[in-house]
Amino acid sequence: MDEPLGLTGPPTSAPPHVVIAGGGTGGHTSPGLAVATLLRQRSYSCVWIGSRTGVEAKRVPESGIPYIAISTGKLRRSWAWQNVADLLVNAPMGVLDAVRALRALHPRVVFGTGGFVALPVVLGAALLRLPIVLHEQTAVPGLANRIGARFASRIAVTFPGSADTFASSGVTVTGNPLRPELRDGSRASAIARFQLDPALPLVYVTGGALGAHRINQVVADAIIPLLERAQVIHQCGDNPATGDRRALEGLRATLPPALARRYTLVPYVGAELAEIYATAALVVARAGAGTVNECCQLGKPALYVPLPGARGDEQTANARLVERAGGAVMIPQAMLTPNLLVRRVHMLLADPAKLKQMGEQARTLAIPDAAERLVALLTESWREA
Repeated sequence: MDEPLGLTGPPTSAPPHVVIAGGGTGGHTSPGLAVATLLRQRSYSCVWIGSRTGVEAKRVPESGIPYIAISTGKLRRSWAWQNVADLLVNAPMGVLDAVRALRALHPRVVFGTGGFVALPVVLGAALLRLPIVLHEQTAVPGLANRIGARFASRIAVTFPGSADTFASSGVTVTGNPLRPELRDGSRASAIARFQLDPALPLVYVTGGALGAHRINQVVADAIIPLLERAQVIHQCGDNPATGDRRALEGLRATLPPALARRYTLVPYVGAELAEIYATAALVVARAGAGTVNECCQLGKPALYVPLPGARGDEQTANARLVERAGGAVMIPQAMLTPNLLVRRVHMLLADPAKLKQMGEQARTLAIPDAAERLVALLTESWREA
């Protein structure tokens, strides 16, 4: 096999069984990492093709998976000048990069996890007539997967309702896999790491890797009444455009010492996420596919504030799905105020039995063996090819 240009990580001495394509966000990256972990446990090899700057460009090499970065564009629904460059330059270059990499790798199957990062690889695989398996994480299928579906031999969906969106007989409900390490969190480790009070409930606030500006603002205005009833770990991001991290650090410095000890501010959460989930009584978050899946798989009650304007309003659909099952409460961003946030959080924390029931209801939406189901689809696809 010719070694593909730009490969980082362990060298590939033989054609990989699977090329994984996707990223840009944690929601498109985490399922691929879960599948890659299981593939390697079963002695199947894989290589990942992703973007140069997305979440996957850091997380995949850290996991020891061979990685190839290619040019990628972005599928924006609203007008932006970047659309021109992406349409005329980045997207075609991405397909050419993908074709070159796939020709050098000779994989048995390509696994697309969705998003604009996966699409050039899926199109390249279609040109080379390679078997393609797609995975859709959200309740509302994304544009990239809807385009790629016409070339896929199999399509895996997280929720049964998504299956009707694809005009294909090869749709299977697999669920959304969870990274195995998130199931092994230690409450004792979290208490020691973050100097938590074991007697107080923990609220985990997260807005994704870059944080969520509106959530950060509202939590800042609500922080004192929140800390009177709970302790908070706040993943705020470090977006220089908003300056939220610096403002929140300044706010924490003004709090009375007793309350400041209850407020942990972190820009990004890595391996310690498992510990946080093991300890959190309630999660306050956006409703992206990754976070929703993690909360459902781990049985965590949540208060979701969906990102408005997301493609297909997918985050609202994700949140409503869990809310209908009784596993979450949703507040539209337009309605989110400090007073409303405090009232809802206090109400939920005041009823631990209700919180436990919500977690159990959220868990009913999860498919614990999703990674196994996806690996089975991949192996069937390359054996049928």
